[in-house]
Amino acid sequence: MRSALGQHCPKGVDVYFDNVGGEILDAALARLALHARVVICGAISQYNSTTGVKGPANYLSLLVNRASMTGMVVFDYAGRYAEAAREMAGWMAAGRLKSREDIVRGLAQFPDALLMLFRGENMGKLVLQVAED
Repeated sequence: MRSALGQHCPKGVDVYFDNVGGEILDAALARLALHARVVICGAISQYNSTTGVKGPANYLSLLVNRASMTGMVVFDYAGRYAEAAREMAGWMAAGRLKSREDIVRGLAQFPDALLMLFRGENMGKLVLQVAED
């Protein structure tokens, strides 16, 4: 992750939306640009921790880069869900937004599919297909 951020964001990360936390958040914090903005919306890597929640190790990057970090809960925007769905559907239809899906077939595969989420093995939306179309 660190090398990919360096390659794709050579001038630093201006805006980072985090749903993962842990090492992924630390990698993003290490590449912040001056006056960057970080939005924390989740921390899936921490939810089932048996050793305690780990906070960002690179939090001083916020200070050095005069960056800000803000929390956001999706339910704060519940009144705008329909608007967002319409806009995103338009973006997808126009090819401006692309969705990646990992499809696991068969209800019997549910336990393995669920564990894929916690091991970070999916590269997009994880879909459990229980019937043919």
